[in-house]
Amino acid sequence: MIDAEDVGGVHIKYLYHCRRQLWLYVRGIRPEHLSATVQLGEAVHDASYTRNTPVDLEAARLDFIDGAHWVHEIKSSSRPSPADQAQGRHYCHRLRRVGIEAQGAVLHYPKTRRTQRFPYTPQAEAQAEADIAEVLAVATSPASPDRLARSACRGCSFTDYCWTE
Repeated sequence: MIDAEDVGGVHIKYLYHCRRQLWLYVRGIRPEHLSATVQLGEAVHDASYTRNTPVDLEAARLDFIDGAHWVHEIKSSSRPSPADQAQGRHYCHRLRRVGIEAQGAVLHYPKTRRTQRFPYTPQAEAQAEADIAEVLAVATSPASPDRLARSACRGCSFTDYCWTE
């Protein structure tokens, strides 16, 4: 199973999006590569901000960090979500753990040409720690969490695992 150092951005994203999806992901069920939505997101990511270099933190990989230590994340969706903010917060937390004083996260939405900036505050740090603990709780649960309402699963690459009888 995973420990706190293994928790990455995808785990945090799935925690906010769907706990059942997180539970399946931790157990190695990863159908994302079959999803057209995921492929579109990767294309948007590859075509945006091409002059910047991704930063690999082993379990987490953030899009880039600027000279003022702001974490930048490129999102393929047009609408901001709590999962996006949590993912940026988690990357700031990981950077601070390796000694880089991350100032916060800047989320870029190329489809709508909008950005959102979230400073990394003591409250954000506490939430990041709580998120990691919650990921570990879901990961170690012997049974999968209940599935969401079917309408919430639209576009999810795990739909077949949850809704096939």
